[in-house]
Amino acid sequence: MDKNKLWKWMLLGILVIWSFALVTPLDQKVTLGLDLRGGSSFVVEVDAEDVAKKMVESGEAESRERVSESDLKDQIKKVQEIAVETIRNRIDVLGTSEPEIYPEGDARIVIRIPGADADTRAEAKAQILSDAVLSFKMVHLESDAWVAEVTGSGQVPSGFKIGGQDRSSTYFIRDRSAMADDELDRAFYERLKRFGGKHADYMLMSDRLQDGSTIYRPEFIERRRQMGGDSIKDAFVSYDPMTGLPSISLEFDGKGKKDFGNVTEKFSPSEDGIYRRMAIILDDTLYSAPQINEAIFSGRAEISGNFSVVEARRLVNVLRAGALPGRVKIVEERTVAPTLGHDSINSGMKAIIYGGIAVLVFMALFYMVPGLIANLSLVFVLLLLPVGMMVSAGFLGVISGSLEGGSVSLPTLTLYGIAGIVLTVGMAVDANVLIFERMREEWRVGKSVAGSINAGYNKAFSTILDANVTTLLTAIILFWQGSGPIRGFAVTLSAGILVSMFIVLVMTRLFFNTMADSNVLKSIKMMSIPFLQNAKFNFLGARKIAGIISLLVIVGTWGLFSTKGDDNFGVDFTGGSVITFAFDDKQDIEDVRGTLAEAGFPTANIAYQAALDGTEFLEVKVGASGEEAEPALVAVKGLSGNYQDIKNDSVGSQIGAELKKKGINAIIFALIGIIIYISIRFEFAFAMGAITALAHDVLITIGIYCALGNELSMPIIAALLTIVGYSVNDTIVVFDRIREDLKLEKGKSYKDIANLSINQTLSRTVLTSITTLLTVVMLLVFGGGAVKDFALALFIGILVGTYSSIFVATPVVLLWHKEEKVK
Repeated sequence: MDKNKLWKWMLLGILVIWSFALVTPLDQKVTLGLDLRGGSSFVVEVDAEDVAKKMVESGEAESRERVSESDLKDQIKKVQEIAVETIRNRIDVLGTSEPEIYPEGDARIVIRIPGADADTRAEAKAQILSDAVLSFKMVHLESDAWVAEVTGSGQVPSGFKIGGQDRSSTYFIRDRSAMADDELDRAFYERLKRFGGKHADYMLMSDRLQDGSTIYRPEFIERRRQMGGDSIKDAFVSYDPMTGLPSISLEFDGKGKKDFGNVTEKFSPSEDGIYRRMAIILDDTLYSAPQINEAIFSGRAEISGNFSVVEARRLVNVLRAGALPGRVKIVEERTVAPTLGHDSINSGMKAIIYGGIAVLVFMALFYMVPGLIANLSLVFVLLLLPVGMMVSAGFLGVISGSLEGGSVSLPTLTLYGIAGIVLTVGMAVDANVLIFERMREEWRVGKSVAGSINAGYNKAFSTILDANVTTLLTAIILFWQGSGPIRGFAVTLSAGILVSMFIVLVMTRLFFNTMADSNVLKSIKMMSIPFLQNAKFNFLGARKIAGIISLLVIVGTWGLFSTKGDDNFGVDFTGGSVITFAFDDKQDIEDVRGTLAEAGFPTANIAYQAALDGTEFLEVKVGASGEEAEPALVAVKGLSGNYQDIKNDSVGSQIGAELKKKGINAIIFALIGIIIYISIRFEFAFAMGAITALAHDVLITIGIYCALGNELSMPIIAALLTIVGYSVNDTIVVFDRIREDLKLEKGKSYKDIANLSINQTLSRTVLTSITTLLTVVMLLVFGGGAVKDFALALFIGILVGTYSSIFVATPVVLLWHKEEKVK
């Protein structure tokens, strides 16, 4: 064996060992995404208005209008950096395994909590949204008089009514007929501060009567903050020895002890006998207002209030973790129940196994010995995917600027990552088919086995390179414009392209050459499809009819698309929530509709869906997101039949608009990139042909997909970009043969040469479509849920892409070469 071959075998061995090292042991090295493992993810955004308000309060700006955009942007970035660590500290106390918390962009933070159940999710959400801003202010000296004046004039805050009067003052009780509990949000309490028209903040302090009923005592609080909570050393729950009610004990650090002592000394009883009260406020809620009897230098304080043990513990946790330097709001929330994640793993594995078996059997039967070698190469492609994913993750991270600190690790495996692996199996066959068809041609003209192998590889190289580079380009753009699972799919697709090119062009050729040199491979025998061999179909003669058919399909499906309007788009693009429920006893859909209407969602889309095993689920889509969608979830869970939410996708309108823009940008950038690449590698006419075919494929795929009642989402954009890559791959194979035939077939018309090239590549076009469709069909059958929709879009796109590479791309090229003779 010569040294060149030896080095290649050694390289393959090293890569296989490295790949195994990356994934073993599986339970420690391979991280499953939330869609496979179950759990919750949140995307939170720093509230720009709150940051600006705090800049004014701290004296950094005289008013909101004086806060410059550049200063605000810098401050938001600082808040984001601190908030990441604060939220991480809060989530850590929940005891969840390996939460992922990291910044995204300049104002957002991504939080992923694997395996989180409903209780953990609710607690995490409360921890994330809690500001934990502790303020010590003074109750205004005129508070009692002003409260009496305002109340005496008949002014009562909306949502409350006078409940009575005791020795302290008049108190309120809730009036839920005027305002529901979920309307008492941050905005309400912000407005409440201005109630009464005094130069102090009007606040309500919760209290409890002897009979256990909850009341609310009004107070006017000075706006100036005497002290904050940034000097808290520790916080813990304590209990009143008389009542057993929980309270929160605080311990200050050295600076805090001094500051608290100075404040209490400053407002200690004066000589005229006036006692002052200190308002203890946490997250704009007045918890207590104790009287200051003397200066306190012990460095300890207590927050007593009308809260439960659970609430007290939560407050202690957020106080220990520290206050958020600025408010954050949830702009995207997604949840998958662990049981659903387990089902996704099973369905994904079935798709991989059955798709792989289908391709292996087909290749072995059709291509015989070369097919067995191709199957061996597919096995090595799968074995080396971990290395490919590692390299791809690092490469894509660098070019997109998202690689933090230069670290590279195996990416998280998601359901779309599995889809990428399945698709890789189908697309990896394409290069083998190209080479085998070329080898068949060379063998037929009388070349030796070794000569046929080398000529087949040499002639197929440029086609394989161009086709894979354009597909890789779409994967890069997908990674750049996508996020989360979509990026995982882009990494897997990129890895598949890189690994398959290495295996097919280097290692599979090595297998063939080794067999040929040792005289094991004595002939090149393959099956063929009779009507595809020496085919002489006049495809270009039917280009006008094909054009009319395409135009009718586009006009028809897009006419329907326009009538449906926003119903074509999922919550990824419109904003809103889609909640999936499992249940024990199915309720009539009209009962569900009535319940949701009573909860304030009369226009909710409601449908029962069936899984592959026959299990039914209820899917509810509402226009609201986040906390605004919570009543819908509560309403359905309140139905008889034990309805439990197992999946929840909630996207704010702002992030929905951004995702829609990113999706459109991704497709536009992919098309522009392909125009540039094909113009360089071929000529501008070929670029126009390819782009027209791609636009044709995207339009028809979207039109048919939505006409079937489906909605567009970011995963479908990923499918469209994959179709773009696949379709241009098909088109380039034809173009590359046209370019070759132009040099060989002198004196013929451009049209005849183009038609000849289409016929020469027809066998490869059909066979590649078959192998790719085999794997996509397995995704379609076994994928389930969103992956089933993803696979459906791919299925439509592959069929349309195969059609367009014959009937659309080349006819457009002919517009630049009408009746032209090749000299």
